This record gives sequence, C-alpha cells and structure tokens, in this order.
Amino acid sequence: MGTFRASFEFPPSPHAPGMARRLLGELFGAWALDGARHVDATILVNELVSNAVDHAGTDVVLELDVTASDGWLRVGLADGSTIRPVVRELDHSAPRGRGMQIVAELADRWGSEERDGGKRVWFELGSP
Repeated sequence: MGTFRASFEFPPSPHAPGMARRLLGELFGAWALDGARHVDATILVNELVSNAVDHAGTDVVLELDVTASDGWLRVGLADGSTIRPVVRELDHSAPRGRGMQIVAELADRWGSEERDGGKRVWFELGSP
C-alpha cells in the first residue's frame, strides 16, 4: 500500500462531527483500508470534532487531515484554540467529560501540537 492523504475544511457547527464521520467512511472505502479499525477511527474523529465544536469556541474553520500508510492511520484536527485537551479523571456524576478518555483508550497514540495560532489534536491507529 502506498501513502494516501486527504484534507478537508468545514465550519465548527453542530453538523461538523457527522460530516467528519461520513468523510472518514468515504476514505476508508476509496482507499480500500482494512475495516477492522474503522469503528475506532469513527469514534475518535467524532470525539475530536465534537470537542473542537464544543470547547474551541472559535469561528475559525476546522481542518481535518487524514493520512494512511503502511498499516497506520493518522488523523489530525486543527482549530483556532490554543487550549490543549487533557484526559480528566472519571467523574461518574458528570454528564460529560469522557471524550479524551475515549481517545486515550482507543488510539494507539495521540497528542496535540501548536499550529498557526491554534492547535492540532491528532491520533494514530495501527493494524489490529
């Protein structure tokens, strides 16, 4: 398999997580990627985009970058906020706050980095 790359921009709207999930699904099909990690990748991209929409609080366009190469999938999401995500301690009484725990659990690797006055949060998935 060679290296495949795609990049998409979309507004930080309530529809953004669904758009990102559909785009990722289309890429899995177009690139003939192993479907075994498709569910994990879909959950993870949904969490990243949902967090950006809920917490970044910017009108800056979201940029989703997807790269697949040699059994690895890397997805990054850039937004205009400099606030980096953290994995919070689980609070069973809180109705929210589990997103980054899900990312930390499902991703083989994840992190964040500065990018053009904002940040990029990324995750990687290897072959199962």
